Amino acid sequence: MIQQTPEVDLFKRQLRDSLQRDTVNSLPVNFAQHAVVYARGDHDEMVYFIESGQVKLLMLASENKECLLAIHAAGDIFGELCVSGLDARAETAVAMQDTVLKQIPSGQFFACLNREALFEGFVQYLAVRVADQQQIIVNLVTVDSEQRLGKTLLRLARTKGKKDPHSIRIELKISHEELSEMVGTTGSRIDIIMQRFHNLALIETNADDFLIIKEAKLADYLAAIV
Repeated sequence: MIQQTPEVDLFKRQLRDSLQRDTVNSLPVNFAQHAVVYARGDHDEMVYFIESGQVKLLMLASENKECLLAIHAAGDIFGELCVSGLDARAETAVAMQDTVLKQIPSGQFFACLNREALFEGFVQYLAVRVADQQQIIVNLVTVDSEQRLGKTLLRLARTKGKKDPHSIRIELKISHEELSEMVGTTGSRIDIIMQRFHNLALIETNADDFLIIKEAKLADYLAAIV
């Protein structure tokens, strides 16, 4: 998940506003839940802007196991690595719910960055993305599944959540199976840890089935069990 640094947050707002203007006359593309937007190996030179819905990015970790790299929601872009010149997509993008996208050819995306003087912001965005992915890799090989899940929930809360006075509300719909793909463990193990977090009042679920993260309490708990 891309960290919400002030620079990255500003870049994302500016880019979102620019792409909304650029694509106002473009036809939206609808994807049903579980539909594949693009697959690993596809030769796809589009950047995607999410008008509504959610999309997850998956990479094959082994022959029968996929790793969930990122979740994107309304207002986000994804697929921007097509500008790298790599021959094919390295990951698969899947709609997590009914989703509406706008497609931007890579040349048009570059033109937008140039016109709006957003190249510096784009470099910062990519640098933070690399740092974020590096931290995920470190967590996968150095901490246990409870720590990984707790850190993942904190990262989701801080990057995608809505802050309340004493907690952060995650309105994304993320299944335990998808959490297991992010954390690198089994769904049954996720069930056990999530129940433990609930019992310890580190997380809650409200009437709308949104996940409430008690940020300070969860962070203190993870620090204490290192």
